[in-house]
This record gives sequence, C-alpha cells and structure tokens, in this order.
Amino acid sequence: MTQNAEASQVTGLNILVQISRRVREAATPQEIGFIAVNESKQLLVYRQAALWIRGKGVVNVSGIPDPDRTSPFVLWLNQCCKKWQGLDGNCFKSPKDLPDVLSHAWIEWAPLHAAVIPLKIGDGQQFGLLIFFREEPWHENEQALISELSSIYAHGFALHYRQSSLWMRVKKTVLSTSIKTLLIVLLIAALFYPVRMSVQAPAEVVPKDPFVVRSPLDTVIDKFHVKPNQHVEKGQLLFEFDRIGLAAKHDMAAKSYQVASEEYRQISTIALVDDKSRADIATRRGKMEEQAMELDYSLELLEKTEVRAPRPGIVVFAEQSDWIGKNVSVGERVLTIANPEQVEMLIRLPVADAIGFVLNNTVKLYLSSSPQTPLDGTLRYVSYTPEITALGITAYRLKADFTDTLHLPRIGMTGTARIYGKQVSLGYYLFRRPLTALRQRLGW
Repeated sequence: MTQNAEASQVTGLNILVQISRRVREAATPQEIGFIAVNESKQLLVYRQAALWIRGKGVVNVSGIPDPDRTSPFVLWLNQCCKKWQGLDGNCFKSPKDLPDVLSHAWIEWAPLHAAVIPLKIGDGQQFGLLIFFREEPWHENEQALISELSSIYAHGFALHYRQSSLWMRVKKTVLSTSIKTLLIVLLIAALFYPVRMSVQAPAEVVPKDPFVVRSPLDTVIDKFHVKPNQHVEKGQLLFEFDRIGLAAKHDMAAKSYQVASEEYRQISTIALVDDKSRADIATRRGKMEEQAMELDYSLELLEKTEVRAPRPGIVVFAEQSDWIGKNVSVGERVLTIANPEQVEMLIRLPVADAIGFVLNNTVKLYLSSSPQTPLDGTLRYVSYTPEITALGITAYRLKADFTDTLHLPRIGMTGTARIYGKQVSLGYYLFRRPLTALRQRLGW
C-alpha cells in the first residue's frame, strides 16, 4: 500500500470519527438530520441528499436549512420513499426501479443514481430513509462506508427517540386517572381563587392645572422666542404676531385722528366769531373722540402682538415650525405653561375594558423608557361619558395622582397604566372578555 493510500485512509477515518462525535453531541434529531445530508459529503461523492422520516416525510435536504414541504421535489421524493420504506438493507436505485409516473419525474428532479439507506432503531423497526443522489453509478466498494454512516446516524436517532419514548411512558404513568381527576379538581378550585381585577390602558404624563396661552388676535404668528420644554420666567417673551397689518391700521388711525383733531380745532376757532359754526362743534368733537378710540384700540392690538408668559414654568408645545407662519384665530390654543413639580397621569381607557372603578384605587404606571420600575398612583378622576380619541377609539378619560411627589417623571413621557378594581374570582378575571362578548352576542 502506498503512502498516499495510507494517508487517504487515515484522513477518512478521522472524518468518520469527527462525524460520529458530532452525532453523539447533537442536541436534537434535526441537528443529526442536517449532519447526515450535508456532512456526509466529506466521505461520499454525491450531488444531493435527503432524509425521510416515517410519519413526517422529507425533513432535511442538502444545501437547504428548511425545505419547503409543498415543493414539487419534496412531494415527488415523499412518494418514492413510500415505495422504498420496506427495504431490508442498503440499495442502489435508478428510475427504472419505479413506476413510470415517478421515473419520468426522477429525470426532471434528481440525478439518475441513488443510494437508499434504511435507518433502524434497536428493535429493527425502520423509522426513516437516507437517500444520496449522483450522476455516476454507485460501486460495491462504497457499500461498507455507507453502512457505517447509516449505523452512526441510526444510533443517534435511536438515542433521541428512546429518550422521547421514555418521557412519554413517564407521563403516561404519572398522569393516571386519579392524578388527572385531582388535577381537574384543583384547576376548577383555582378558578374560584380571589384576585384583584385590573385592566391596562395607554397613559401619558401631563401637567396638572396648566395655564393655557391662547391667541389674542386673529392674525399670523411671525416669531417664536422659546423652545419646547424650555423654562420661562414671568413676563418673558414667548412669541410674536405679524405686525405689518396692525401697524398699517395704527398709522391710518393716527392720521385720521390728526385730521379730526385739526377739523375740531378749526371749527372751534371759527365759532368764536361765527355763531352759525357753533352747531358743528359737537359733531366735530364726537368725530375726534371716535378717532381717538380707534387709535387707542389699534395701539392696544399692536401691543398684543407680543405675547409674554403670565407665570413661570415650562412651555409645552410640539414644534416651532408648526406655528410660524400659521394663521390663528382669537382664542385658539397655542401652548401651555406647566409647573414641572405638578404632574399627573392621563389614562385613556377603552370602553370595552371598563370595569367598576372607585376613586383612590391603586394605579401603576409602566413607562416605556423604564418598564422595570412602575410608578404608583391613586385614581382621582373618571370621566362620566367616553370620548373618541385621536386614534378613533372610544375611551374614558381617567386621571391619577402620583404617590411619590419627590421623583416625578418628565412631562410628555408615555407608557401603560394598570388600574386596579375590586376583587373577583380567577375564572371571571380570565374569561371576562369572552363572557362579555358572548352576552352581547346572545343578548342575555
């Protein structure tokens, strides 16, 4: 024997040992199947391999992590394996060994020569087939290597199946009739165990008793001097309106007042020497006073173009770009000024989840930023009637105060609130929604 032949045999033996070790260390039968169709290529020359398990069909195909059970190739191979499942030993097959329908499809889906290897567990029961396809005919000298590989894979599968069947026998023994009866009784008794009713709903941290800054004019916002969540002091400039139109009206009012004032002065002078002109003095004075009022009003509107903070706090609004250049009407809400030390939970509870609430019930807020540390609170307000939210959901408005006033969350933070109600049985807690839907459907 030459050195190359000896080296080849040593290499093949090492590969066989490695495959055997991997099969023994495999955690699942799926891992063994993957090794069988892919790793066998280190010892055998083939183009395609597949693993068929009785009752499951083709579960592994070489080169494919998860074969499609509905693909034409897998469906055809399942039919072929049903024809081969009674084989006693390793066989080399070709299209002529199958019916015409399957043999014609063989030419389309796979190479013409196949090695079909039955996989058996310890009692000789066949549980699967391992098939290797290639273009060249299989040789008799490959029979020993194929038999050794099939023995390794069958031993690995048998170990997992033996563990599975042992577990099934244990479950069957333990879950005897008396045990099952006891478990059913305990399960029914558990349905009457008292638990506290609770529901979940989206919640948001909002300011408590904020001051709403509304538009005093019907015009366009020109500039914003504050940013969202910025702290402001009393009297600090918040935003400005467009002054061009109001300034023009003020100039026109000032000129009209000057004209009316000059006319009144002239008629007063003439009336000193002309008794007929005295009758026009009251008319001219009234017109002058009217123009004076117009001037004062235009000046007042001009002063309102600068909106200042009526009290200290943080300004709450979305974005500056949402308001700059926007035409607002009188009384329209622009922003709010809130005290960061006075916040509360705003909860929007869908009507379908409403339960009997009592004020001062416990509320827990799980913020999206820190769901591991819930914030405790007490229910303070429940709206009498539901309203439609921005998402189109009909919901009640609930408000709750935070118990810990020293570590308050930031305004605008969102999360999920759990509102607790009265105590009910566990069965009612679990099946409340199905029971409600059933009663609405049946009308009882």
